[in-house]
Amino acid sequence: MIHEVFMPALSSTMTEGKIVSWVKSPGEKVEKGETVVVVESDKADMDVESFYEGYLATIIVPAGEAAPVGAAIALVAETEAEIETAQQQASGRGSSAPATTPQQEATPVLAKVETAPAVTQESVSRQNGRTVVSPRARKLAKELKVDLSTLKGTGPHGRIVAEDVEAAANKGKQPTGTTATPGMMPVATPAPTPAAPAVRSAPAPTPAAPVAVPLGQVVPLNTLQNAVVRNMVASLQVPTYHVGYTITTDNLDKLYKQIKSKGVTMTALLAKAVAVTLQKHPLVNASYSEQGIQYHAAINIAVAVAMDDGGLITPVLQNADQMDIYSLSRNWKDLVERSRLKQLQPQEYNSGTFTLSNLGMYGVDRFDAILPPGQGSILAIGASRPQVVATEGGMMGVRRQMQVNITCDHRIIYGAHAAAFLQDLAKLIETDAQSLTL
Repeated sequence: MIHEVFMPALSSTMTEGKIVSWVKSPGEKVEKGETVVVVESDKADMDVESFYEGYLATIIVPAGEAAPVGAAIALVAETEAEIETAQQQASGRGSSAPATTPQQEATPVLAKVETAPAVTQESVSRQNGRTVVSPRARKLAKELKVDLSTLKGTGPHGRIVAEDVEAAANKGKQPTGTTATPGMMPVATPAPTPAAPAVRSAPAPTPAAPVAVPLGQVVPLNTLQNAVVRNMVASLQVPTYHVGYTITTDNLDKLYKQIKSKGVTMTALLAKAVAVTLQKHPLVNASYSEQGIQYHAAINIAVAVAMDDGGLITPVLQNADQMDIYSLSRNWKDLVERSRLKQLQPQEYNSGTFTLSNLGMYGVDRFDAILPPGQGSILAIGASRPQVVATEGGMMGVRRQMQVNITCDHRIIYGAHAAAFLQDLAKLIETDAQSLTL
């Protein structure tokens, strides 16, 4: 029997997917539950696994091309004798033909999608003889000729990540300088320990590389950029307004210096401050629905992160008001790293109830943020700078201040609600920042 592998719907908004790479080649044996192809969804690369055992007979949609959800992207034959039949079937209808109807010979097979190891998996990098490896690590292993079966993963649930491959590739090299891997920054050849993740929660702005820009050409938007376009167009249908506020950050900056060495990030501190303030303002954490105001039971803070290859993603710090600042910082670092590797699960980037957009790291004074679909508010955060101000005693002094600007859905949140929220946020940061560590 011949089975079809369909393009899966990896998210509720996904209409098409792009083939990142084929893990299996035509004619290769395919085990049940084994990764066959890596598909790029709106905001993540997903491993697509086969439900059936057999042979990958033919690839209908090659790597680099896209296909609509539900379209057949490959055929799997149960026996080697059926491979030729499957190839003839594929060539007869063409790679761009729609998926077969129930009357056709092939049996539809919806492939299983793996965004991360399931909760039933063991916390090891191999299960049932299969290596659990991220798409980027698999690609890198081929380039560096690293045997994945010899590696022990250090990623979530023992998943092999790119850093594991880099460390293994560097172990056998002599310290003769540095080497460069295609698509990566040069790394030192001696690597006695696994390399530290290259991703940081607050990346410093880097100079643009003119040589990488195809001047004079039109470059099609990637899947992530198209998802951003759809969201921004949807946002135009929402009546919004902006309210600004100036917050003195001397106490917050002092606290940050005290606990920075313990792995705490400024992003986590701001997220925690916002989450604690939202406890007093559930309306600002709510969203509009056709039935009325949706008050969310959890306070999930989404934080905008720019992707290196274009687009934007918002990893979510779930229940941020209930987590201690140290756990929150560790969680944030993990989310950012996996978002850069396109390994986030959908609930890790689409479950936010309130969004932060911080451009202060780039020296931006203030800006307006666009409201994400499905949320009631987003807070734009500018840089904290020394300012000459008049003190309460009538003297002149220098205080560090930052400008914040909230965008709200005016259908449910009015100006007075936004102003009260910002007032309480400022009070927490200015007079009670130490409480964020409790």
